[in-house]
Amino acid sequence: MTFETWLAFTAASAVLLVIPGPTILLVVSYALGQGWRPALPMAVGVALGDFTAMTLSLLGLGALLAASATLFTALKWAGAAYLVWLGIKLWRAGGALDAKPRTDATSALKMLGHAWLVTALNPKSLTFFIAFLPQFIDPKLALLPQVVVFAATFLILAFANVITYALIASRARSVVQSPRTMRVINRTGGSLLIGAGVATVALRAGQG
Repeated sequence: MTFETWLAFTAASAVLLVIPGPTILLVVSYALGQGWRPALPMAVGVALGDFTAMTLSLLGLGALLAASATLFTALKWAGAAYLVWLGIKLWRAGGALDAKPRTDATSALKMLGHAWLVTALNPKSLTFFIAFLPQFIDPKLALLPQVVVFAATFLILAFANVITYALIASRARSVVQSPRTMRVINRTGGSLLIGAGVATVALRAGQG
């Protein structure tokens, strides 16, 4: 892949990971109740969960690409439309992050497992990866090297994102509990998702 493609994927992934979801809600809840200590096991669990969801999605994408390049292109169009819809929904979402502190005594292993389950078994994660990843995959190139680079990049960013959220929640609780802050994050992320979907459609139309 080109450096520009990798850079675009990295930038898009970083923005998307910052948007609060079930995983971030869980991380913040533990951090609010127990400080920064849960950050590492939670980050490992989230990375493993993302790896699981991404692997399942990529297996399906690989089979689809092998079966029909036309169907793979159709999936890209559908994925672009999904990103626009997701962006609109995110823009209209409320600003509050309803994270209640978790003070129950939980081992690091249980925290890791909880984060893995919440991340891996979230249907939205699978749907998102199926819609998001094809936008950056070039069907003319070997699939495996692209998958390895994209997966490694995303997992490193996901790990760093969880650590950052946990540290902020434990040190500056008012930030993650501020509806105004969350509204800005949601609307910024929503706008970028809409832009990504529209740009993808425009690019496909230009290539056609």
